[in-house]
Amino acid sequence: MSSSPNDAGLPRLMLPLTRDQARRLCVGDLVMLDGTVAATAGFSTHERMIDALDGKGALPLDLRGGALFHMGSSCRQVDGRWLPNYVNPTTSTRFDAFMPRIIRELGVTSVGGKGGMGAACIAALKEAGCVYFAMPGGASPLLSEGVVERLETGWDDLIEQFRLSRFMLRDFGPVTVAIDAHGNSLYQTLQDQAAGRLPDILAEMEAARRPAGHTASSTAKE
Repeated sequence: MSSSPNDAGLPRLMLPLTRDQARRLCVGDLVMLDGTVAATAGFSTHERMIDALDGKGALPLDLRGGALFHMGSSCRQVDGRWLPNYVNPTTSTRFDAFMPRIIRELGVTSVGGKGGMGAACIAALKEAGCVYFAMPGGASPLLSEGVVERLETGWDDLIEQFRLSRFMLRDFGPVTVAIDAHGNSLYQTLQDQAAGRLPDILAEMEAARRPAGHTASSTAKE
């Protein structure tokens, strides 16, 4: 992680990360991102990536050792450059069936999106030395400000949101390391905390439901 803070006072990372950089990050780290990232919001795009791994065609962009974000986009052409109208993160769990192979076999070092990833994906992140960056939902205008331009696209027969696109980022974020390269998950921590509170919540609900003066012991006697 760079020691130079950006204008927001947060650490800045350059994508793609090295494996060592990814492994130094911890759950809860809040960072800004620069560099290049591949992105798509397409289910069919992930199917094509798996087909490419199976030797049924080729990947249109080199993803090895790179960053892959679950993020849709819309761009406009200005003076030969593709500038963003917006980018918008999508739910990563939609692609849980595909991501373990993509992470392992392409050596991806960071994945981004919203909503987290399933257990099989977390195992692949740990094995490959890859982190998951959570983007805030509903923050499309803020995130879009951190996208400089779209550099290239592949599978252009698909709608723009689904194409495999590569973007240049500058001050993209903030994003949170929600799953680190050691298998620690912010989502699992929150689930465990919620599960730990559930008995007390249920007891409070039961107490509130009973008529005044009606106790658990009186219920037992009835």
